[in-house]
Amino acid sequence: MSGPLLVRPRVRPVKPDDFDAWLPLWDGYNRFYGRAGATALPREITQLTWARFFDGYEPMHALVAERDGKLVGLVHYLYHRNTIMAGPTCYLQDLFTDEAERGQGVGRALIERVYEEARAARAERVYWLTHETNATAMRLYDSIAERSGFVVYRKAL
Repeated sequence: MSGPLLVRPRVRPVKPDDFDAWLPLWDGYNRFYGRAGATALPREITQLTWARFFDGYEPMHALVAERDGKLVGLVHYLYHRNTIMAGPTCYLQDLFTDEAERGQGVGRALIERVYEEARAARAERVYWLTHETNATAMRLYDSIAERSGFVVYRKAL
C-alpha cells in the first residue's frame, strides 16, 4: 500500500506582494548557509535583492512554489554570457524548500521550472553550486543534472 498522493506545488513568478511570505524562506536559506545572528545578511541586501526581481534591467529572476496558498519554496536565477556558447547561461543561485516540505517534490518542481524558463530564454545551460555537505540536496541534483567535477575558488574583495 502506498502513501498519500503528493500534489505537485504550483510554481510561479514571485509578485511584489509576496514579500512577507518570501522573507521567511529567504531567511531560512541564509540561515542554512550560516548567515544568521552576528553573520546575518544585512537587510539592505535583502531589500536590494527583492527590488532586483522586479527591475527589467536586471538579469535576476525569482520563482516561488506554493501549496495550499502558502509559499513553500523559492528559487532565484540569473542569466549571463559565456565564452564557449552563443546563447546565455542560466545560473541557479538560490534554492530553498521549507523544512516541513522537504522530500515532497518542491525542489524538483522549482528546478524543472527554471529549466523551462531557461529554454524559453534560449539558454544553453543551467548550472548551480551547493555545499559539499549538502548530501540530501545532492541526491536530488544527481538525479536531474550532471556533476561537472569543477572546484570553485573565490576571494572576497
